[in-house]
Amino acid sequence: MNDLDAALAALDRGSPIVIPTDTVYGIAARPELPDAIGRVFAAKGRPDDRPLPVLGAGLDDLRPVADLDERAVALAGRFWPGPLTLVVPRSPSFAGHLGSVDDGTVAVRVPAHPSALELLGRSGPLAVTSANLSGRPPATTVAQAREALQRGIEVFVDGGPSIVAAPSTIVSLVGTPKVLREGELSALEVLRELS
Repeated sequence: MNDLDAALAALDRGSPIVIPTDTVYGIAARPELPDAIGRVFAAKGRPDDRPLPVLGAGLDDLRPVADLDERAVALAGRFWPGPLTLVVPRSPSFAGHLGSVDDGTVAVRVPAHPSALELLGRSGPLAVTSANLSGRPPATTVAQAREALQRGIEVFVDGGPSIVAAPSTIVSLVGTPKVLREGELSALEVLRELS
């Protein structure tokens, strides 16, 4: 069994796994399994009142999760796969559990990492947050993720070092577009695409 087969089997059992992305390593779980999401928060030591983002293999993969308007589609077409996270309304049909707070929005992204895209293409969308203890620097290698997360993780998928080693830029498209965090992509570049 290869790493991805082991990762998929662990996800199906409700176990969180660690996966590479283009920005940092992440802890991933199936959003439709609340116990698995609870294990992500526990492994990370993160309060569950900060909902987890959802990663997918492509725009169409995320449509059942997020209400993607024409602005979201334009930004996705320009920057996905890549280090841009969009905060948008949740799809009415999405019943996944991402934390104890549900404000009707969801953060979504398509990472530009071949191992992540292959896994997400096979698993479907996953809830993913950085693979580190809350408040500590994020892991950019699988060794750093193993060191940070001593318990609660069954499978670590090694995809080599993160490609950009910087966080994604987060843009809210709920109402007027707003940059919530400037990361790898400049705020100016993202907002220019919307104008």
